[in-house]
Amino acid sequence: MSDHKESGNFSELLELALRLGASGARVVSSSDICIQDELAGLCAKPQCENFGASANCPPHVSGPDGFRELLKVYDQAVVFKLEAPSPVLFSPVERLEVFGLLQEIAAGLELAAVKMGQTRSKAFAGNCCKVLFCNDHPRCRVLHEGGKCRNPLSARPSMSGFGINVSKLMESAGWSLKKAGEKSGETSVGTLCGLVLLG
Repeated sequence: MSDHKESGNFSELLELALRLGASGARVVSSSDICIQDELAGLCAKPQCENFGASANCPPHVSGPDGFRELLKVYDQAVVFKLEAPSPVLFSPVERLEVFGLLQEIAAGLELAAVKMGQTRSKAFAGNCCKVLFCNDHPRCRVLHEGGKCRNPLSARPSMSGFGINVSKLMESAGWSLKKAGEKSGETSVGTLCGLVLLG
């Protein structure tokens, strides 16, 4: 498990994560980020109906190999979690709001890190940004018009497309992944996770 460096230069980022809506945030070593090719494979059809819908999702991202190369130039990262009741995470509408918040927290932390001098910082979250922010538009502007992203201050790449093992990532932060239950009367909570590489 990583040595959590919460009292260092990044305490401001950890506090910001909580203010933005995260239920916890930690600094971990980039060496603790586990990448597994088979996890990225789950993004392909038929497993994911959003495959290819966004510039931030496979096959339009660098995938596990690209992320492994990216990690070579980073030493630390902020990991944050967001918890929500199971009924919310299984709701067609409410779950999108929660994932939208997850993306917005990640983007907010990235922008704050850049302002702090960590100019190479990159954020990653969950779900497909096309579904979360551009569902009213037929296509992703970046992919089909060669234009700029409609939501550059919110939309970030999904960790799934890079094969990031979220369960192990959370363990490195000292947490355990809570999986939402779909049973009738279920009152448990589920955990979502975001990541910001600092550099």
